[in-house]
Amino acid sequence: MPSVIVKPHALKALRRRHPWVFSGGIAEVKGRPLAGETVDILAASGQFIGRGAYSPQSQIRVRIWTFDPAEDINPSFFKKQLQRAVDFRRKQANGAYFKACRMVNAESDGLPGLIIDRYANFLVCQFLSAGTEYWKSAIVNTMQLLLPGLGIFERSDSEVREKEGFSKITGTLSGQAPPNLIKIGENDYYFWVDVRQGHKTGFYLDQRDSRTCIAEFARGTNVLNCFAYTGGFAVAALRAGAKSVTNIDSSEPALELAKRNATLNQLDTDKMQNIVGNVFVLLRRFRDVNRKFDLIILDPPKFAESSRKLDRAARGYKDINLLAIKMLKPGGILVTFSCSGALSRELFQKIVAGAAVDAGRDVQVIRWLSQPSDHPTRLNFPEGNYLKGIVGMVR
Repeated sequence: MPSVIVKPHALKALRRRHPWVFSGGIAEVKGRPLAGETVDILAASGQFIGRGAYSPQSQIRVRIWTFDPAEDINPSFFKKQLQRAVDFRRKQANGAYFKACRMVNAESDGLPGLIIDRYANFLVCQFLSAGTEYWKSAIVNTMQLLLPGLGIFERSDSEVREKEGFSKITGTLSGQAPPNLIKIGENDYYFWVDVRQGHKTGFYLDQRDSRTCIAEFARGTNVLNCFAYTGGFAVAALRAGAKSVTNIDSSEPALELAKRNATLNQLDTDKMQNIVGNVFVLLRRFRDVNRKFDLIILDPPKFAESSRKLDRAARGYKDINLLAIKMLKPGGILVTFSCSGALSRELFQKIVAGAAVDAGRDVQVIRWLSQPSDHPTRLNFPEGNYLKGIVGMVR
């Protein structure tokens, strides 16, 4: 088997069982491993450290499958890992959301680069690493056995895949092709999901708990929902008794689907205003005309793809939070998120705190929000805890 010898400085993270080996941490590659092929990771002494998938074009040169020298990487390995992931969701969901949840959460389920989401009778997969691409057939075959009868659709169209040296690809992998829209249930809500063209795999399943939280604060409020996408937060707010919801998003098709989702839940669409545009521009426009809200939701896309882009991302987060805080009525609620894994919770809090100081307002943190239990995070992989949310009262 091919192997990589890691430099001493890379051993520290590996001994803590962090699942990545960066290119700068490799002293030597023995053999000529293909993209996705399994390699042994060794210390300079020859000591076995782990076994992972080699990716010659990525900065993350090896993603660890196992730290157990007795464990081979073969179809049986993937069957075991996938069975464990599916069984956990089946038990944790207890039937409540098993048909609309994340089945496999990449590194945190011991399967680096693999995302599998379930929407009713379909699985939507993202193969985002060389290793998952290499073992794609074994993964698909196993999922057919674990969840028989479901269609399997691929949405490997993330830029992360190009960093691994693969082109973007979408299409049906198994069974029936998905319709243009799939209806899912979540708690007391229903949503239409576009798994073919929608963001990520079609819907933000990771905001399930946050939508429940929004409902606690929405009754009797005028809500501004920024980066609204297909209206998940808008549905939760209107169902809870919000007076009005103003959705802003750059995508007109997404906002059209938001309106359809309101109708699907038998909500009064006259209470919903959809505005197509740039959130940064529109927030300034609202500020300039002194428009005020009781509840503002900021759920932007990832501003920081890597630590190199943190400074620019921090400026973007501060800008929108500063504008939002200024536009909230006294006692108003700010619900603000970051989904950038490179941005720590502590730094996000400092950014929002700085925005509050510059706005001349005091913000009292009521609650922290994160991803739900079907998006688990391994303790040795803090990057997996990407979703950070603050619920704050503006005083």
